[in-house]
Amino acid sequence: MFESFDLIALGLLTGFVFGFLLQKGGVTKYEVIVRQFLLQDFTVLKTMLTAIVVGGFGVYFLEGQGLAKLSIKPALLVANIGGGLIFGVGMVLLGLCPGTAVAALGERNRRAFAGTLGMLVGAFLQAESYNTVASCAKWVDLGAMTLPQLFHASPMVILSGLAIVAVSLFVVLERMERKAR
Repeated sequence: MFESFDLIALGLLTGFVFGFLLQKGGVTKYEVIVRQFLLQDFTVLKTMLTAIVVGGFGVYFLEGQGLAKLSIKPALLVANIGGGLIFGVGMVLLGLCPGTAVAALGERNRRAFAGTLGMLVGAFLQAESYNTVASCAKWVDLGAMTLPQLFHASPMVILSGLAIVAVSLFVVLERMERKAR
């Protein structure tokens, strides 16, 4: 029923460190999120790209070592676009995303409490309406597809290319931010 205590403790420790780093990076601040959407501050974009690249290398390393197993979900475009729109509107209104909202709870941020409650209610409603919505959500189903499969390339080649793009983008964004000051 429950995982081992060691696994739960590791998850709690990892979550605490992740939240601490989000808070120290400033991405739990409403102003930082809003300035991202206004294209004035790219802290959130840089944080997310870094997390994606590092996490991608980590996941494929763990899979290669036999310590993790990837479970790829189907790419349901209608559901992904709809969910992305709901996520984006919620993020703009709240000024927090799910990860930063939970981290902002540690700062006693009132919007974070409201947003976290909203996420829980939304998750409940999604779970309760899943069967009804699922038939519409499968209109454009690309199946379980990864970028390495799509491009017939090694995951490490794709991730290395993404890392190069991310670093290049960081350089351009830093220059843009310096000029704006």
